[in-house]
Amino acid sequence: MIAKPEERAAATRSDPRWEAVLARDPAADGQFYYSVRTTGVYCRPSCCARAALPENVQFHATAEAAERAGYRPCQRCRPNEPGPDRRQAARIASVCREIESAATTPTLAELARHSGLSPHHLHRVFKSVTGLTPRAYAAAHRAKRVRTELRQAPTVTDAVYRAGYGSSGRFYEAADGILGMTPSRYRAGGAGVEIQFSVGECSLGSVLVAATARGVCAIFFGDDPDALARELQDRFPRARLKAGDSKFQRTVAIVVGFVEAPRLGFSLPLDVRGTAFQARVWKALREIPAGKTASYDEIARRLGSPSSARAVARACATNPVAVAIPCHRVVRKDGGISGYFWGVERKRALLEREALPGPRAAKRS
Repeated sequence: MIAKPEERAAATRSDPRWEAVLARDPAADGQFYYSVRTTGVYCRPSCCARAALPENVQFHATAEAAERAGYRPCQRCRPNEPGPDRRQAARIASVCREIESAATTPTLAELARHSGLSPHHLHRVFKSVTGLTPRAYAAAHRAKRVRTELRQAPTVTDAVYRAGYGSSGRFYEAADGILGMTPSRYRAGGAGVEIQFSVGECSLGSVLVAATARGVCAIFFGDDPDALARELQDRFPRARLKAGDSKFQRTVAIVVGFVEAPRLGFSLPLDVRGTAFQARVWKALREIPAGKTASYDEIARRLGSPSSARAVARACATNPVAVAIPCHRVVRKDGGISGYFWGVERKRALLEREALPGPRAAKRS
């Protein structure tokens, strides 16, 4: 039996995909396609063509399914070709390869000529896709290269020039921020760096606190103090680990106090190293006040890179200092509590604690 137009219209309006079509939602592209009986074409959800009457619309899981049903691709949105996001990502990937293969950092104008975009447009699109400006990406890649070369090149000077630094003087000016130590010590794999640590107890279980002379480098939660110590050794295999002295116990007490009363604020210096993007994410996390949360998508938008929510999630997962960099304040888009390296129940407990008004001294469990 052939459905009446009003029945077809009702079926379309009740389908959640219809809302995406009306909104021309680019996030729905690739998830489904829709066809229009009266024109004989099929489109992406984001197609800018005039909205079809709902009684004339059909939905298809793939472009191939739409074509098997007898529809031809729309000439506006070209649903049978890679979408604009994929084309844009491919173009930016090509720019990234150009940066990585260049002996010296290309200028924005040179990269624009390579991409076929204007410098201004390339700068905006590159940051949207990668979360970094072309200049910051080049600096991060050069820093990665110098870390590799310092382990392989016969001398520090050779490593510096192989990594693309124009002069050793310029590298040494930035070496502390890039490596967290002198180049010669980095070549030795961090050997000789002293890390004090101690394990305390708080309402969330055992907490390991470790610090270099520069600041706190690790805060781990767990149930087994010995397992926490082994995890620290795994993270810093060539460092010299040392049990914290009586003075260091004050650092541990400050961390425990912050866990129990997060609204008091975290005042200790940190010594954490990550990629340029991780550093930007971690900085954004520290700007989320106690008692508030943000989604991975929100953080990505704040960084000017709305498509990098998954990269934000990975940066949260690699955070080495629980609570000091409050990755527990990042939740799913719907507000749900997602994974947490130190356990979802600890994440839930931290968020519940921070939601209470004023400082709170939690009871020991």
